[in-house]
Amino acid sequence: MNKNEIITNLKTFLTSVNTVKIAALLIFTFVMTGIISSQNYFFQNIIENGISKRDIVAQKTLTVVDVKRTEQHRKEVASRIDPVLTAAEDEFIKTNLLTLENSITQIRKKDATDATKLEEIGVLLDFSGNSNKDFVINFLLKVDDESIQEAFDKANLTLDKILRVGITENDFEKNNVDVLIANNMVSNVSKRQISVITTLLEQIIVPNLVVDEFATEVARKNVMNSVKPYEITFQKGEKILFEGEPVTRLKRDALRQAGYNVYKLNLQGLTAIYILVFLATLMFLGYMKFFEKKFLEPSYLTISAVLSIIMAIFAAVMPTGFSPYILPLPAYMIILSIFLSPRVAFVATSIISAVLAIGAQYDLQWLITFILLGMVTMITISNIRFSRRFDLIRTGFYISLAGLVIVLSIYLIEKCLIDVENVLILQNCVLIFINGILSSIIALGLFPVFESWFKIITPYGLAELADHNQPLLKRLQFEAPGTYHHSLMVSNLCEAAAEAIGANPILARVGAFYHDIGKLKRPLFFVENQSYFGIENPHTKLNPRLSKMVITAHPKDGVELAKEYGLPPIIHNFILQHHGEGLASYFYNQAIQEEGIENVKEEQFRYTGPKPNMKETAILMIADAVESAVRSLKTPTPEEIENIIDKIIVERLNDTQLADSPLTLHDLKVIAATFSRILRGMQHNRIKYQESLDEEFEKNKVVMPSKLLDEDLENKIKQLEQRGEENKD
Repeated sequence: MNKNEIITNLKTFLTSVNTVKIAALLIFTFVMTGIISSQNYFFQNIIENGISKRDIVAQKTLTVVDVKRTEQHRKEVASRIDPVLTAAEDEFIKTNLLTLENSITQIRKKDATDATKLEEIGVLLDFSGNSNKDFVINFLLKVDDESIQEAFDKANLTLDKILRVGITENDFEKNNVDVLIANNMVSNVSKRQISVITTLLEQIIVPNLVVDEFATEVARKNVMNSVKPYEITFQKGEKILFEGEPVTRLKRDALRQAGYNVYKLNLQGLTAIYILVFLATLMFLGYMKFFEKKFLEPSYLTISAVLSIIMAIFAAVMPTGFSPYILPLPAYMIILSIFLSPRVAFVATSIISAVLAIGAQYDLQWLITFILLGMVTMITISNIRFSRRFDLIRTGFYISLAGLVIVLSIYLIEKCLIDVENVLILQNCVLIFINGILSSIIALGLFPVFESWFKIITPYGLAELADHNQPLLKRLQFEAPGTYHHSLMVSNLCEAAAEAIGANPILARVGAFYHDIGKLKRPLFFVENQSYFGIENPHTKLNPRLSKMVITAHPKDGVELAKEYGLPPIIHNFILQHHGEGLASYFYNQAIQEEGIENVKEEQFRYTGPKPNMKETAILMIADAVESAVRSLKTPTPEEIENIIDKIIVERLNDTQLADSPLTLHDLKVIAATFSRILRGMQHNRIKYQESLDEEFEKNKVVMPSKLLDEDLENKIKQLEQRGEENKD
């Protein structure tokens, strides 16, 4: 492979569509990462290796929480809280005493020698360390049944008292069980019963109070939250940092309040932010590819990227101590909603809010607020009327109210858990309220700028183009009045049909206004203008091929005029596509008559296209033909109108002129019904009022009012002439 081939291949690779897309993606993500991370470099100007490079003086009084000292004090207070104990095992312990009583009763009743009974009692009870072993065993075996029952009853009563007091692990570890029994012994117990009851209870007592870990943790957290934070105040003019002083956590917090950014981002942090931005961009592009494919055009993606970069710049230049609730994210969403769609705008707003919240260290409350506010904005923008610009300001007011309610609700919930300053709540509520209204004003002012930059027409731009004082429409009125009135009729048909099938009625109407502006170049060659100016048809003197060239050139001429007058590209589609690749049948048939069918090809008499690829341009194609055909009839009946509409639609379908359009058969049925309804209204019969009145007055021998006025006028003239003659005399 030689050098020229390498250069050629390299140029092809660099200019390929995929390479350009990848390059644009990388440039955007690098720029966004740089902007979001930019504020993190400011701290390096005053701090190096954790040491202050210069003295820093407080420009205002600052109160900073000493987080380290506060946390240490909270831990100390929490450590002094005793564990929370809960009662357990009570029934188990009582059951054990009952089992012990039954076992001793069985041994007493057993038909065995005393030695055997003594041995079984010794096995049943643990007498280790008990000096009263012999006495207790003899008592349990020798005393009468009444005495033994009394001992067990008193043991049960004593046990109830002990369980109410509670037995802990510490009681066992410190050998306090005997003391616990003695302190809770019931009254009227003889000395010999005390030894027996103590021995019995020692056999069955276990801890009945266990630590409730959850309750203990809650108690400790409550105590920690009740500890007031240690606060350090720096008065205005006082030095926050001295040159050469190490920067502690306290001093960093003070610098943050003073407006310094105290995050020092290393390579690891930069990489993390880039990955976040890259993934967020891929998520947005993925959403567009699968759900909003029509907005994957470069112009739409460019405006989304530019607006995102502008929002990142706002976040980067905003001082650290300033509230982020003033960020004009509502303006970001309003502009994207108008230029793309409310759904795309909501997704983009949610993604960029998450990126900024992480990259700029905003609170979770801020992120939740703007995601919810994005949903509100999407709903309000969807119901806006673009014919009135003030409606956008009203929408901004609704956004402000919604933002105020959201922020206030979040703070009220937060205030139930922690102490939040009322000043902070008031400040952020005011800022979010101002933000909504201000954002709508900003968006309204930026619409013309972005329309000009990105060549995307908005409903507001369409409303301006629909003004009949626009230069092209004014020219059409005076230079081609027949074409102008035809365009008005077609625009009414297009608007109604577009609204009926869910297309864009404003776009359809405006596109219809301008679809025939190419006829301004040679207006007298089109029949609707010839009758207006009362001239002979010039095509009678031209051969069919030349006439066809003149007629089929008007779409191309129209696009040239549209570019000259700065009409947006989407209007060019209406101009080029309203005839598609249709056949100029009149001149085609005329050529066949003159030259013979074997010498004439259809392709030579077709428009250059392209075919309609939008619902609105397809509607225009049908409306343009239908209006012309119906206008050629003098007094068409409703049946004739419907037949003409159906015939034209079938012809366009058979000629595959609608093959590229997204119209369905159901859409065509709705369009036909809409056209029929409107055209019947336009073609209604009128009463000849003047003739009817003349006949009625003649029949009843009544003088017409107009004649009375004429006679009255003649009498006044005669009176004036007489006065003039008298004055001469």
